[in-house]
Amino acid sequence: MTPRRRATAWAAAGLGTLGLAACVTAPPGHRDAAFEAPAPLPPPPSTQVLFYPAAGQSAEQQDRDRYECYRWATRQSGFDPAQPHVAPHQRVAIVPVAPPGAGAVSGALTGAFVGAAVSNPRSAGGDALIGAIAGAMLGAASDASRQERAGQIQQRLDQSDARAAAQGEQQADSFRRAMSACLEGRGYTVK
Repeated sequence: MTPRRRATAWAAAGLGTLGLAACVTAPPGHRDAAFEAPAPLPPPPSTQVLFYPAAGQSAEQQDRDRYECYRWATRQSGFDPAQPHVAPHQRVAIVPVAPPGAGAVSGALTGAFVGAAVSNPRSAGGDALIGAIAGAMLGAASDASRQERAGQIQQRLDQSDARAAAQGEQQADSFRRAMSACLEGRGYTVK
């Protein structure tokens, strides 16, 4: 192979590699987690119970009854609204190790190098192109697998968060009912 043909073959292999790398796109539905903030946590469930004295209770009596009913409702429901909730910065976010397409690009470059290195000097350009194509395909498959796994993990965490939020809402509802029952039993009108 003449030096000019060899240079042409290498240029074709390089352009092919760049062309393949330019075709790499993120999988459908992909969100670039590295640049997105995690979704904010829902606000804590409301435990507010509005009441007013129906039997002319004094302010001191109202404070004492509210405190005693709060303690009783906490024991009955197993939920204490005064406990801190998970802060947004403590939330887990799944971030892929490499940006989308990185595996395809590195696979194409590695494949081109290996293809050219193991080939006959006369066919180095063609073998480099074949290696680049094979490497890009393997790298793209690796990228897709990594993204899919990260998506599955994030989905499981989102489902866990949803279950925890639903459980918190049930406990808060139980607390509100217990607090209301206690206050009504002490002669207050609860709204």
